[in-house]
Amino acid sequence: MSISKLKLRDLWPFVLFPGLKLLVHLFTIPGYGIFRDELYYLACTGRLGWGYVDQPPLSIFVLWLVRSVLGESLWAIRLVPALAGAATVFLVGWIARQLGGGRLAQALAMAAAIAAPIYLALDHFYSMNALDMLFWAAAASVLLRLREDDGLRTWLLLGVVLGLGLNNKISVLWLGFGLAAGLLLTEERRSLKTPGPWAAAGVAFLLFLPHLTWQAVNGFPTLEFIANATGRKMVEVSPLQFVGGQVDMLRFGVTGLALLGLVALLVFPAGRFFRFLGWIYVAVFLLLMLNGSSRSEYLAPAYTWLLAAGGLGFERLVGRIPRPSWRLVAGVLAFGWLVAEGAVVAPFALPILPVESYVAYARKMGVAPSTAERKELAELPQFYADMHGWEEKVAAARRVVANLPEEDRAKACLFTLSYGVAGALEFLGRGELPPVVSGHNSYWLWGPGGCTGEVVVIMGGDAQDHAEHFASVEQVDTVECGYCMPYENHQPIFVARDFQGDLAEAWPGLKHFG
Repeated sequence: MSISKLKLRDLWPFVLFPGLKLLVHLFTIPGYGIFRDELYYLACTGRLGWGYVDQPPLSIFVLWLVRSVLGESLWAIRLVPALAGAATVFLVGWIARQLGGGRLAQALAMAAAIAAPIYLALDHFYSMNALDMLFWAAAASVLLRLREDDGLRTWLLLGVVLGLGLNNKISVLWLGFGLAAGLLLTEERRSLKTPGPWAAAGVAFLLFLPHLTWQAVNGFPTLEFIANATGRKMVEVSPLQFVGGQVDMLRFGVTGLALLGLVALLVFPAGRFFRFLGWIYVAVFLLLMLNGSSRSEYLAPAYTWLLAAGGLGFERLVGRIPRPSWRLVAGVLAFGWLVAEGAVVAPFALPILPVESYVAYARKMGVAPSTAERKELAELPQFYADMHGWEEKVAAARRVVANLPEEDRAKACLFTLSYGVAGALEFLGRGELPPVVSGHNSYWLWGPGGCTGEVVVIMGGDAQDHAEHFASVEQVDTVECGYCMPYENHQPIFVARDFQGDLAEAWPGLKHFG
């Protein structure tokens, strides 16, 4: 069914709920400031290519377009995830309609997609994650379209969605795995005897081929990145912790609706034609749960169609209540629960409280700071801490560079240990600071550039380690960045002179992926 066939009275949920989602993010755009990964993404837009160590190229290209057309303010940068989040809410409602749900099912599903803390968090800042959820939802919608039109054109559209999704985030491979399992485990396996699924896979592969070629040419750096992140950076996650993490990222009301949706897809008679969507979720869930290093939020995109099915399941259950007044009460209670719980947990997903108020609120609610990485935390969870300290780091770098002798400033470069600091120096210190280089992730691929090693301002690290490579190393300043991550706070700044050897030849040894 196309949008043009909708009657006017059926349109209001598709305007109201995506509109509310968009407004929520537009009003909270400033938040606590720019996020670590946003600084890195901005750095990547200055080096467009078919890939990067830690991501495919699509999200970077989209940000390059935004930067070129709308500028590089925080409002411009974060408009895309806000719009993507609104579009995802729309698709959740549309999937509910495709499943046979009426206005109650559609509205409840979209309300849950707004209230889910993980969706609020991921749609707040620019990254590939907001687009990832949109691609998963779009793929589910196209799959349901196959029930009405299983012609080659619809399969090709699915291939385009999957191919673009892969060029945004390679975790769409999990969706592909789930799709294969869903087809094999249901009566939809008969479609494997037609050209459609194979054409879809072929289109997705061809669209992804340029990035695969880039990976091969560069020695498959993403595989090394994933191995390092899994082995050294990320906290190990047990199956039980992974399951519990689903409730943490959705909270109880949204989780309940999602579980009802899974039951509706797998058990309810009304869901017999859409069982393959349920099996897609189950297959991806099991794959990630048994992985041992998967974050709970990796499964977040799969809830887009479970929430839609949950809306349908709730509508069917409420429809069995004999009295209209009781049905109304049931609907009001369901919406009330989502709104109330969403309001309570919103400060943990969106930076809407002043930092001091947030810290007090978190303590009152008994919520300790958290991170999925093996890092020490202070008052804030890593998600919020990574929005602090960048201006302070750039200001410290400015002081150090300003105090260099004039002849040193002309040949100096800045070296950092992380892409976040490198991105901050490049973006926030643009036009005022020397060239910035780093061995972290794609910065390593971009090389030392014109940095000769004669005068290097090193942000962080250990003086003894640096002294092994330079004729002289002097600590000249210290960065104090307040609510930033503890490992970023109180970091020394060194001025190192006369690199021992050829920096270009030594560059391979400075690689740090992860």
